[in-house]
Amino acid sequence: MINPQFSRRKFLRGLGVTMALPWMESLPVWDAVAAPGAPASNEAPVRLGVLFAGNGFHSKEWWAKGAGNQMELGRVLEPLTDYRERMVFIRGLYNAEALKGNIHSSQTGNMLSGAPLANGGEIRSGTSFDQVVAQNYGRSTKVPSLVVGCERSNPGIHKNYSMLYSSHISWSSPTAPTPLEVYPALAFDRLFKDSVQRGDQSVLDAVLDEAHRLRRDIGSNDQHKLDEYLNSVREVERRIEQAGNRGEVQGWRPTLDKPDIPRPPDGMPQDIPEHMRLMSDILVLGFQTDTTRVCTLKLNNDHSYLLFRHLGVTVGHHELSHQDNEAWLRVNQFFVEQLAYIARKLDAVQEGERTALDNSMLMICSSMLTGRHNAKQLPVVLLGGAGGQLKGGRILNYLDKPNRKMCSLFLSLMDKYGIHLNEFGDSQERLLEV
Repeated sequence: MINPQFSRRKFLRGLGVTMALPWMESLPVWDAVAAPGAPASNEAPVRLGVLFAGNGFHSKEWWAKGAGNQMELGRVLEPLTDYRERMVFIRGLYNAEALKGNIHSSQTGNMLSGAPLANGGEIRSGTSFDQVVAQNYGRSTKVPSLVVGCERSNPGIHKNYSMLYSSHISWSSPTAPTPLEVYPALAFDRLFKDSVQRGDQSVLDAVLDEAHRLRRDIGSNDQHKLDEYLNSVREVERRIEQAGNRGEVQGWRPTLDKPDIPRPPDGMPQDIPEHMRLMSDILVLGFQTDTTRVCTLKLNNDHSYLLFRHLGVTVGHHELSHQDNEAWLRVNQFFVEQLAYIARKLDAVQEGERTALDNSMLMICSSMLTGRHNAKQLPVVLLGGAGGQLKGGRILNYLDKPNRKMCSLFLSLMDKYGIHLNEFGDSQERLLEV
């Protein structure tokens, strides 16, 4: 029997800390007042995760054929082999407006909106579909949208287009890119802390007493789930603290009046694998606790300067993208491994009869098919079940079909969050197969 003292939206609270709980069998923790299209209070919500990898992929190794668990994948997509039955490989879509400039900025700034881009010093794109979802479906959560990245924005100009376009795929309005958080510590704090102050205690330390009281009133399965959740939060905190002790950029948190370490190089984290894994773990925690239902993770910029020394690669990402060699393939696989890692973590979180992956829709995309600025068709993979609304194990090829608009895909995806628009970007029709 459910304890009547618990509301439909349950948090652990401590001094300066508000931490949402994961899905539980014996305790309804979801929203009492749902946003349009939100699930019933006894069902886990559908999450949206958008991952972006700049500069496209290997031209000969981004492919899929077949269906279900017999689907064959090109080498770029091999990290997703275990999830073939839950993925949709989409071929042939494009943004018409992105073809006008034929440079990185003009192909990226409207990646998720299909909007025309202003140039000549003006900044104007369009509200991206992830933010439309956030402003409607995600508004009942503590953090309607979490937008994180692993490379800083580039404020420069390239061929009369602002490189802010190549640094931001998420736009809250046509003139405002959504603020991008590149520090995992601050992204973590935004999910769990009401404010950030010097000498802040651990998130878990602040709510531990209330967590112990809650544990006495829930079933044994939920006690195990609560313990796993609290341990995962502690692990992320521990890794962030260790990174800070090493003086790395991803460990920075505002506990000082001024930095006590030298200013790190612009846009170049010292430990790229750890940076990306921390951001991936934060995405999972945000979904698992229903602190956010929408997360956009920009793994790097288009026209990126990241260098992947841990893969034995000594050429910068942008320069490497013009070469279809083994080094480029290794970098591509490393990016797709981040999606596989997130999927694996979500799939380990049980939410009733489904897992968190079943209740999520993940998308990985880039603003060009290959590093040679080929934006006439875009690479897109969907992963997850969207709460039973998305059938996996399929390949959808629109290359020879009349409706090839990316915005048609976005209209179809927004439908799954109860957001039914007549038009979006340059499209007034959906991809019915999705």
